[in-house]
Amino acid sequence: MSTAIAPKAQIPDVAGQITYAMRSMGVAPIPRNYELFYEAYIGSNSALTRELAALGNSATQEELDDIGAKYFPRHAGRIFDDAHARLSVELDAVLRALKQEQLTLDSYNRLLGETCERITSRNHNGADLLRSAIDILTAATGDTMAQGEKVVENVAQRSQEMDQVRKELDEYKRIANTDALTRLSNRRAFEDRLISIFDNQLTRPTTALVLADVDHFKRINDTYGHPVGDKILATVASVIRANVRREVFVARVGGEEFALIVEGTTAEEAMTMCERIRRALETTPFKNSRTKVDYGPITISLGICMASEAANSGELYNKADLALYCAKNAGRNCCNVYQDGMQKDFTKSWLIYKN
Repeated sequence: MSTAIAPKAQIPDVAGQITYAMRSMGVAPIPRNYELFYEAYIGSNSALTRELAALGNSATQEELDDIGAKYFPRHAGRIFDDAHARLSVELDAVLRALKQEQLTLDSYNRLLGETCERITSRNHNGADLLRSAIDILTAATGDTMAQGEKVVENVAQRSQEMDQVRKELDEYKRIANTDALTRLSNRRAFEDRLISIFDNQLTRPTTALVLADVDHFKRINDTYGHPVGDKILATVASVIRANVRREVFVARVGGEEFALIVEGTTAEEAMTMCERIRRALETTPFKNSRTKVDYGPITISLGICMASEAANSGELYNKADLALYCAKNAGRNCCNVYQDGMQKDFTKSWLIYKN
């Protein structure tokens, strides 16, 4: 008796297809590139997929790393390591050039000393010796000057290359500290800025922290879907940015949460700014121009705390969050300034990246 064995279901060779796609584009088969193509293959991030496809068959590693740093902040760490290695190479080359220059100058200095001794010696014919010394010094001076010019040119070239690395690092840092959806600063940049408030005791009393939260945002996502929610968040970010001074620090710190750090202000002035944001958003139309679906009104609640009310960054964040909670509890679509006496049983961890 024979038993028929059913053929195994065909399982798509995802790894093979990704590797084939990378090979077709001439992309190096290294882990961070594989991660990019994997995310593009499974379609988890449509924006990433579009940017990767736009590179075509001429993608450079630098372009791939730019995309990786934008969508996977941890890639930036590897980029920083690569840049550090490049800087080390350039600095080593500069030091070698300078050491060679030092050796050349030492040799020239010894030659000057020996020639001086020969000229002052009474055991040699003066005219012949002087003529010989002039020939030696002329040749040595020419060689030394030529070597010096090479060193200057070498150091200048290395300096240009190091300056380029510095510019690349600045750009990668900007990308790593930017929220891809709203183009505002992200949580990482916010935490650095929040901590720095307490580094300057002169500006601390006139610095305010504002935390803002889009009202009923989960309902928006559940009703219209995340793509619509993302577009609404991008618009909210634009409205906030348009209604504050240029120097105000604005960040997206969570899904629908935003934070502002305002220097040179009072609690009253911060409240006026927040009211301006709230009213502007409240009156902003959120309508699909194609389907005519109206997603609005979209409103926001804001909590304010002056840095002078807190002893450290964590306390400042918690008090601003408490003010925001009270604004939510008061019916939403309003602003609230922290005051002593506000109470809420909660402990919120804001140090995501510093822990």
